[in-house]
Order: sequence, then C-alpha cells, then structure tokens
Amino acid sequence: MSADANTGTPLTAIKSEQGQVWSRLRFDAAAAAAEEPMLASMLNAAVLRHENFSEALAHRVAEKMADAQLDALQMHHVARAAFAAAPELADQAARDMLAVDERDPAVRSLLQPFLYFKGFHALISYRVAHWLWRQERETLAFHLQSRMSERFAVDIHPAAKLGAGLMIDHASSVVIGETAVVGDDVSILHEVTLGGTGAETGDRHPKIGRGVMIGAGAKVLGNIKVGDYARIAAGSVVLQDVPARCTVAGVPARPVGGACAEPARSMDQTFSEDSAN
Repeated sequence: MSADANTGTPLTAIKSEQGQVWSRLRFDAAAAAAEEPMLASMLNAAVLRHENFSEALAHRVAEKMADAQLDALQMHHVARAAFAAAPELADQAARDMLAVDERDPAVRSLLQPFLYFKGFHALISYRVAHWLWRQERETLAFHLQSRMSERFAVDIHPAAKLGAGLMIDHASSVVIGETAVVGDDVSILHEVTLGGTGAETGDRHPKIGRGVMIGAGAKVLGNIKVGDYARIAAGSVVLQDVPARCTVAGVPARPVGGACAEPARSMDQTFSEDSAN
C-alpha cells in the first residue's frame, strides 16, 4: 500500500481525510449561508463556488495574504500553482483542520478555522511559502513570510519543516526559526518561540517530535530535541533535550510529573504540585 513519504500515513487514508473535510466544510458553509444571508455572498466566494478543497485553499490564501505588492489575483495564481504542483499541501491542510476541530472546544464547525482562525491561515500560508522555498524562489517565499508576520503576528521561516495535523492555537507571537523541525500532530499555543540561543549559524533551532504539546509562552531554544509526545508547560524556557513522553516546566525547564500519553490531543496542561517535587 502506498504511503506519504513524510508521515507514513497510507495515501488512501489521507485522501479520505481531505474528502471528509471538504464535504463537511461545504455542508457547514451552506448551512451558515441559509442561517445568515448577509454572509451568503462571502461564503459562496470562500467555499461553495469552488470545485475542490485545493481551490478553496488557494482562494483563502489569496484573500488573506494579498497586499500592495502582490494583489489578490497574483497571490491566487501563486497559491493555486503550489497546490497543483504539490497535492500533499491540501492533504496537510485537511489534517490541520481536523486537528483544530478535535482539540479546540470552542470550535462549532469547520468554517471557524477555515474562515477565521489565524493559526490555520498562517499554516496554509507557510505551506505555500515552503513550497516556494523548495522551488528556490526565496525572494517570494520571504515576501510571504513577511506578510504572514504582518497579517497574523506569526513568523515562520519558509525553510522550517512542519508536519501535518498541527494546531497553532490563538497564534499571536508564535516564532519558528529557519532550521526548526516540527513533527506531525503537534499543538502549539500563543507566544511560543522555537528559536536559537544567540547568533549561531547553521543548524541552530529545535527539533520537535510527534504529538508534542507546547504551552503558551514557552521558549524552546537551540538545536535540541524534544521527544515524541512530550509536554512543555506554559512559560517554560527549554534549553536541553526533553525525553519522549516527559513533562517539563520552569525556567530553566526540568522534568515534572509522570509520563504523557498524547498531550497534543488531550491539551491537558495541568500537573500536580506533588509530582513536581
């Protein structure tokens, strides 16, 4: 059975996820248009008039990222080319939307992340910028990075390598550096930095494993490894490797509590004081 080269997920499962997301999104958009006629035109332009999920994504990127230097038509052309050349981008975006739906209790329908959540908008914009970077179109990739920072207060270097099934919750002031790597199914809250420790060059940013949860305001600095299904408490400063399924907290961060199961999915950010001693 064929599998995605990055995630190992069977391609049939990935396509099924994208189809599920597109069907639900169209249903939610139609229901919302009937309920709120004032937004019917916008919902038609954003979702209902498109033939597939990739086309809707390209339109959303264009709506959000256009500026005086790159108008909406030009931005749509760039995004559409990216999704056509790299179909896995839409697959990744579908998994991102499902992650938000699963982990954020505020979500009422898939329309919310698609239309309004800047963490999701930043991710799909990054995915287009990363595609441009791989095509050696660095100037345009940097332009999208700059626009993303201005538009969403999220700064993701286009060379960073991000997996699928990500949730960047609230998203304000998230920074992800050039040589950072983030695995699949990770949850990142606002004001998180995956950065360097100074003026180093070369490979200088964190490597985040699968299923990790990084709490609000946490700073993970340097070329260090955070193991699969680890949990980083809010406000922590992480300067050393974190073992898999370990919770760390504090400044500097140190292990606390017991082993984690799937912290990115449960979004459980609590641990007992007894376990921290």
